[in-house]
Amino acid sequence: MRVKIESIIEDYVKEYESTEGIRSEWKVPLVAFADAMDPMFNRLKEVVAPTHAMPRDFMSDGRTIITYFLPFQDFIPDSNIGGRKASEVWAIAYVETNELIARLNKHIKQRIEELGHGAELIPMALSYAPDNLKSDWSQRHVAYIAGLGKFGLNNMLITEKGCCGRVGSIITNLKIEPTKRDEDEYCLYKAGINCTKCIDNCINDALRDDGFVRERCYEMCRENGERYKYLGHSEVCGKCLVGIPCSFENPVIKSKVRL
Repeated sequence: MRVKIESIIEDYVKEYESTEGIRSEWKVPLVAFADAMDPMFNRLKEVVAPTHAMPRDFMSDGRTIITYFLPFQDFIPDSNIGGRKASEVWAIAYVETNELIARLNKHIKQRIEELGHGAELIPMALSYAPDNLKSDWSQRHVAYIAGLGKFGLNNMLITEKGCCGRVGSIITNLKIEPTKRDEDEYCLYKAGINCTKCIDNCINDALRDDGFVRERCYEMCRENGERYKYLGHSEVCGKCLVGIPCSFENPVIKSKVRL
C-alpha cells in the first residue's frame, strides 16, 4: 500500500504540473507515514502549542498520517536568491503549491475511499493564530514525526531533497507501516559543522543562532504579501531557504561521503 500511495501522489503532481496556467514545477515528491497513535504527537502540545490537534481530532479511527514533501524545481529557489523582496516566481510557487496540496489531498481521499477505506482532510493552517503565529496542526512537525526530515537552524524541515518546497498531510484508517525516523541530523550546524548561511541570508534579523523571532519573520512575509497581493495569499519570504547547502539536499550525508 505504501507504493500505491506514493504512486497516487507522484502521478497527480505530474498531471497538475501540466494544467493550463500553472507556472511552477516540482521534483518527484517524498512521502512518509506516521502511526496516528505515535506518542510523539502528544509532545506537540508542549513543543508547538497547547491547542495543537491530535490525529484523532480529525478521524476517530484514523491509523496512519500520510505526509509528503513537494520539492520545487531548482529555478524557483534560485530566483529568490539575493535582495530584500521575495521573487515573484517564489510567490507564485507558494500560491500554486498550496492549491496543489488542497486538490491533491481531495484526490488521495477519493482514491483511498475507492479502495474501500476511509480518509479525512486536514486544513493546511488549522486555527492559525495571529497572536502567536502558530497553527494547531504544524505540517513540519507532523512530517518530522513521520520521518520525512529533520529541522534545520532555519527552523525549516530539511528532507533528503532539501528544504525548498511545501509539506502536506492527510489521515486515513488504512494501516501502513510507519517510516523510520533517522537519528542523524540533516542540518550542518546541528551536526557540528560550521554553517550559518541561513542566518546570513535572513534580511529582517528574525533568524539567529540563539533563537527565532517569529514576529520579525512574519513582518517580512506580510511585506511580500502586500507586494504580491494580486497573486492571492502570498505572505512569503524564503530567503533562509535558498542558496544554502540544504536547499536541494541533505548536506550532512554529502559531507560524510566527501570524508
